[in-house]
Amino acid sequence: MTPSPGLSDRAALAWLLRRGRAAGPWIGLCVGLGLAGGVLLIGQAALVAGIIDAVAVQGRPRNALVIWFGGLAVVCLVRAALALARDAAAFNAGAAVKRAVRQDLLAHLFALGPVWVAGRQAGALASAVTDQVEALHAFFSFYLPQLALAVLVPVAILAFVFPLSWAAGAVLLIAAPLIPLFMVLVGMGAESVSQRHFQTLARMSAHFLDTLRGLATLKAFDRSRDRAATVATVSQQFRSTTMAVLRIAFLSAAVLEFFSSLGIALVAVVLAMGFLGHVDFGTWGHPLTLAGGFFILILGPDFFQPLRELGTHYHARAQAIAAVREIQTLLGAAAPLPVVPMVGQSIGPGPVAVRLQDVTLTFDQGRRSALDGVTLDIDAGAAVALVGPSGAGKSSMFNLIMGFCRPDRGRVLIGAVALEQIDPGAWRDRIAWIGQNPVLFPGTIADNIRLARPTATDEQVGAAADKAGVMAFAAAFPRQLETVVGEQGIGLSKGQVQRVALARALLKDADLLLLDEPTAGLDPATEALVMASVATVAKGRTLVMATHRPGAAPWVDRVVVMEAGRIVADQDRRRENDTGLGLRDET
Repeated sequence: MTPSPGLSDRAALAWLLRRGRAAGPWIGLCVGLGLAGGVLLIGQAALVAGIIDAVAVQGRPRNALVIWFGGLAVVCLVRAALALARDAAAFNAGAAVKRAVRQDLLAHLFALGPVWVAGRQAGALASAVTDQVEALHAFFSFYLPQLALAVLVPVAILAFVFPLSWAAGAVLLIAAPLIPLFMVLVGMGAESVSQRHFQTLARMSAHFLDTLRGLATLKAFDRSRDRAATVATVSQQFRSTTMAVLRIAFLSAAVLEFFSSLGIALVAVVLAMGFLGHVDFGTWGHPLTLAGGFFILILGPDFFQPLRELGTHYHARAQAIAAVREIQTLLGAAAPLPVVPMVGQSIGPGPVAVRLQDVTLTFDQGRRSALDGVTLDIDAGAAVALVGPSGAGKSSMFNLIMGFCRPDRGRVLIGAVALEQIDPGAWRDRIAWIGQNPVLFPGTIADNIRLARPTATDEQVGAAADKAGVMAFAAAFPRQLETVVGEQGIGLSKGQVQRVALARALLKDADLLLLDEPTAGLDPATEALVMASVATVAKGRTLVMATHRPGAAPWVDRVVVMEAGRIVADQDRRRENDTGLGLRDET
């Protein structure tokens, strides 16, 4: 995926802040706990300075300081508890945003449909949903809360320092802006580097996934070493961009430490010159006590600590902005059908009629034609076989009917209602689709059948499995339908996977069945079993089936022949006066 050049830093930050509303309470709690810890830190400094003054100057006995030490222990314990609670709130803030963004990304991918997804690298899409969303965590967990604490805690400290020594307070106040200034300067270069880092990560993920999927082909043609070299090259690019990000992070940390140390040293110099009598200003006309001096000196590092932590997390801002650009590229893709219906018309129950009126469909911005002026009427309850060579447009017609893409010209009607006027979710609830390579997910055979209707009972799943011919082979397994299959149906043959997919379609009880080459790659015996199951499932429904062998399904009502995106023949087997087109099975 390429970055979205039109998304500026300001727009990306605005998007992040809008997303932050989902974690608003957690972020607020994190800031409140951090501020409470900062106030306790001031109290801790006062107790330490008081103890040192009491021992070194006033000479008090140790038993007189028991209460002071007890208070110091309580403050330390409460600060530790607040820090733990703050970490938990920070984690929940990031988790809430990631959960919401991932849900939106997955919902948008579902709306885009398989046609759009098929044209992208799966590894890059997986990287967007996982790694790039994960990069948002630090922004909401650490950067945003620390941005507020970097102002609130230093202001609270200055409120206690200025009444004791306005000179020390002035030094802290002057040194403080230098840290954010250099932090921004360093961060300006981090954003572009972070964006290149995410793009390289997506590229590496895509290469690695493609290599795993094609491992058998690479080994068969002895090209695995070449592919390994490609993956190694992309991995080296990823290592280089990762090191560039780390260099910037370490550079920013060094700059922040330098200026914070310089500020602390200047405060120490001002206090030392006052104690030595070289200067007599800066304390509002009153001498600064040892307790007051120690108090200010102890708070010096703590004054810069929130700013240093902000600098440490500032790279999270750059990473989040770079991730937003990639995420927005995905979210900005237009869905083929609106998520909300334009008119909201509904269609009646039972088998549906499908009509394509002068439909033209192209891909690659019009450079590749899929359908060219196709007009086809499919009656409700009819069984239609689409015949034609690969690339004739059969799968494209299925994608149009399911709403996964829009025609460039013409209309798709469901009954008398235009498809774009029907709620896509409600329409797809009426469809059962089986592709050339049905997808089975890790789990039991019953789980994969129940995917069509999660609320189905064991009896309903068993009935669907029996009608689709699944029980014919599952009965031989020790656990029958509870047999666990691997990803993509590992453990079952292709014909068995097809029958599981048919059982899933039957359980859905859909009004329209779309079958794309359900017997592709099967031997004649298995093909006959699958076609018998299809004939059973098709009863009482509208069926559209793409096949190279119409003779394997003599029970279909019509055979429509396609070539180069056009309909070249249409045989209605229900008519007594057969047109005699001489259709034959294609090999």
